[in-house]
Amino acid sequence: MTLFTDDEHAAVEPPQPVRPPRRVVVGWVSVLVAFALTLVLALAPAPFVIEIPGPVFNTLGTDQQVGGAKSEDAKQLISIPDQKTYPTSGSLDLLTVSVVGNPDSRPSWFDIVSSWFQPSRAVVPIDSVFPPGTTTEQSNAENAALMVDSQQDAVAAALNELGYDFPQAIVVKQLISGTPAATSLKEGDEITSVNGTEVKSVQALRDAIADNGTGTAARIGILRDGAASTVEITPTESSGRAVLGIGAGMDYTFPFDVKIQLDNVGGPSAGQMFALGIIDKLTPGELNGGKRVAGTGTIDNAGNIGAIGGIRQKMYAARDDGKAQYFLAPASNCDEVTGHIPSGLRVFAVKTLADSLAVLKAVSSGGSTAGLPTCPAS
Repeated sequence: MTLFTDDEHAAVEPPQPVRPPRRVVVGWVSVLVAFALTLVLALAPAPFVIEIPGPVFNTLGTDQQVGGAKSEDAKQLISIPDQKTYPTSGSLDLLTVSVVGNPDSRPSWFDIVSSWFQPSRAVVPIDSVFPPGTTTEQSNAENAALMVDSQQDAVAAALNELGYDFPQAIVVKQLISGTPAATSLKEGDEITSVNGTEVKSVQALRDAIADNGTGTAARIGILRDGAASTVEITPTESSGRAVLGIGAGMDYTFPFDVKIQLDNVGGPSAGQMFALGIIDKLTPGELNGGKRVAGTGTIDNAGNIGAIGGIRQKMYAARDDGKAQYFLAPASNCDEVTGHIPSGLRVFAVKTLADSLAVLKAVSSGGSTAGLPTCPAS
């Protein structure tokens, strides 16, 4: 009981300290631990890489990046020294994709999550870009080889479109052991026909074998050391498709030299724009009407345009860095294009070099493009 000495001054017992509940302390510890774990996970390497828009190069200009610092060492990206060439203007831009991350230095989860919310970026499994067991150096070397082949195919497509006559042959570059082709063909054999029908491109060869199927032997016409013969090979199945089990490529003997100068860029996706740049330089007038046009797509010597990767990133690069209004996209990529077209960019769907030239004719003349195939905006 508390005693008071008088009415005015009461003696008050000092308050006892109140001990905070234990659960509050434990709660803060849990929050701190959760935050630390989240931070560690956010900074931990992820099994993904990030594709972002890469440099843009004008095939009608120099090998310097569009918008980059000028260099006194700049060279014409396409030069044809022994032929008459014509003035060009505007651009026919080829596009690239840069990859953030590799097997030796993967992006963090924080980088991955932030990229999901940026439409110009794509998060893809690291194995889809760098197959298991493949080093960064090996991947770069493979892409460099694909670029060289793409340039040769682009020259062939352009010269075929312009009516030049020159030797071009489908050649066996590699044999896959354990397949029927390995006992019937030799490296260096020239493949001329399938089941009596002449084939003039690697894609035509693939299509002919696919039409033949796996249940019946295909009659393959070949030239070996200048002698013609026919061998029978029953195609095998690979990834749901009939194949011979060979690595085939094209050999060309061009009527004149076409030099393409572009370092540190790999892959086959610039083929279409190389071909258009060559045609523009070898023909009077401006193929694009002086306008800024960008595009992408593989190409073969017959002018067939094929699908490529990273097309969404390339569209953003075309609009933002190349300032293009028109974009030539492989029709087989339209499923990735639709719903992802940046505002202000008109995308046309092309299957062949002739399709692309038809688009450029309409663009250069200021005529209507309404009847030309497009990848729908949505």
